[in-house]
Parts: sequence; C-alpha cells; structure tokens
Amino acid sequence: MNITYYGHSSMLVEEGGVRVIIDPLLSGNPGSGIKPSDVKVDAVVLTHGHSDHFGDCIEIAKQNDCPIIAVYELAVYCGTQGVKSHGMNIGGSAQFDGFKVKFTPAFHSSSISVGDTWIYAGQPGGVILTMGGKTFYHAGDTSLFGDMRLIGEMNHIDAAALPIGDMLTMGPEDALLAAQWIRARHVIPVHYDTFPGIKQDAGAFCAELAKTGIQGHPLKAGESLEI
Repeated sequence: MNITYYGHSSMLVEEGGVRVIIDPLLSGNPGSGIKPSDVKVDAVVLTHGHSDHFGDCIEIAKQNDCPIIAVYELAVYCGTQGVKSHGMNIGGSAQFDGFKVKFTPAFHSSSISVGDTWIYAGQPGGVILTMGGKTFYHAGDTSLFGDMRLIGEMNHIDAAALPIGDMLTMGPEDALLAAQWIRARHVIPVHYDTFPGIKQDAGAFCAELAKTGIQGHPLKAGESLEI
C-alpha cells in the first residue's frame, strides 16, 4: 500500500493498481502541489461535508466517472451534483472492486454551505480503508474519544492519519494518546498548518510518537509512505 499526502487531510491510497482519494482539498489548498485535473482514481471517499474536506470531489468524480463514497446524507447531496455516489453509515462496511471501506465514529460536525444556506451532511466519520491486506485508518476531523481503543482492538491498523491542528480537532497531545489507543504502526499527522489557528509542529509530534514506539511521518505535500 502506498499513501501519498496532498496537504491538509487529503490522502491518495493505492495498491495493486487501485487508487482511492480521501477528502480531496486540492485547488483550495495552495500547498497541495497537484491539480484536480491530474487526479486519476477509482473512487473518492469523504469523511464529512465541510469544504476543507469536500474540496474538489465533484470535479474528480466526474472526470474519472467514479463514485463518491460517503455517509448517506452527504452521498445523496453528491448525487444531486451529477456524480455517482454510494451512501453508507457509521459502523457499516462495503466491499468494492479492489478495496473495502468501513466508516467509524468521529466527534465533529458536518454540513455543506450553499450560498447563505447550510445543508445537513449527516454524521462525520472516520474511514477504515483496506486494500491488498493492508489497513489504513483516516480518522477524519475528530476529538479524542474512548472508542478509539475499540477501533484499535478490532482492526490491525498498519497506518493512520490523525488530525493534530487543535481548535477544530484534537491537538497533538490528544492525538498522541489516540495513536497509542488505535495501535497504529505508522502515523501521518494531518489537518494542521493550512490556515491560521491550526499551526503545529508536526516534527515535534512525531518525535513524541517515537518515544512510544510508533513511527511518525510528517509528510510534505506530494510525499508518500509505503507500507
């Protein structure tokens, strides 16, 4: 499994020729280093509806003729935008061609802004993505919560993306505990430095992870981790 980071919370996961992108904020993120038109994938997965995660999902899904996989209400909204969508819900899993998706809880909020109107986008979630016998956990936007222990007990997580920005999600201290609870071998910090208020030292966070025996990877946009 190869995991490429494109800034903020955007991750491209590929294995055996299958490619899945999660939370593709690319054109709205000057640090992503890639254009939506350059993305070639088999599916888009969304953790929730906020614009910094919804990003360029519609454009990417249209140009690749691929589905957007999301919590039911968000998937329905995506369908109204003229793309294929597959609605799921928290705790549910589904097998697709070459990969499996399961949605986990995440403690956050989820909505879509359309003009002056806010549209409810269902519950936010985390994503457990399994490809080629490897498991990647994208926690989405979340606080620390006790059932992360259960996620770690029920799944053999090879790598995880955990938010560290604070203010809108858990910060480094809570993410350090989350990494231990989910028993990940590798952790990629996400959701930091994109805008004021969530500035963090990812290198320092990964140094703290190392003290617990977990390998942290403060990837820059365009850099990859192979597991």
